[in-house]
Amino acid sequence: MDRTVEVRLLEGLHFESSGEDGLSVHMDSSPGFGGTGRGWRPMELLLVSLGSCTGMDVISILRKKRLTVEAYTVNVSGTQAAEHPHVYTSIRIHHLLYAPDLPDEAVRRAIELSEQKYCSAYAMLVRATEITSSFEVRPSEPAD
Repeated sequence: MDRTVEVRLLEGLHFESSGEDGLSVHMDSSPGFGGTGRGWRPMELLLVSLGSCTGMDVISILRKKRLTVEAYTVNVSGTQAAEHPHVYTSIRIHHLLYAPDLPDEAVRRAIELSEQKYCSAYAMLVRATEITSSFEVRPSEPAD
């Protein structure tokens, strides 16, 4: 299976990318590095890709088990090397699930399946850097 995206310069360091489905994402650098701050930083998008890839897996697996999740957030943070090319030297993924009766073992297994079998972003990145995962299940979503 091949995938193709187009990444097009708009101005300065502001790029727009579009995929096969026609959706677009804007990327830019911060003003301190010649950008205007009107888009995601490319290295941030790597973390977004990893978080959404594993998140889609985990919630799909839990739903297939007919387990109810009221809310779900995946927080991904990475530490970048001080020297160019500023690769991630470590990445941390924290899954936060709100559910009244969600067994920890079900969440642990869903994360394990995502990381070991399904998430292609994880499979690519774990070859280049250390990735650690954690999770927390809370009984109900806090009221805003």
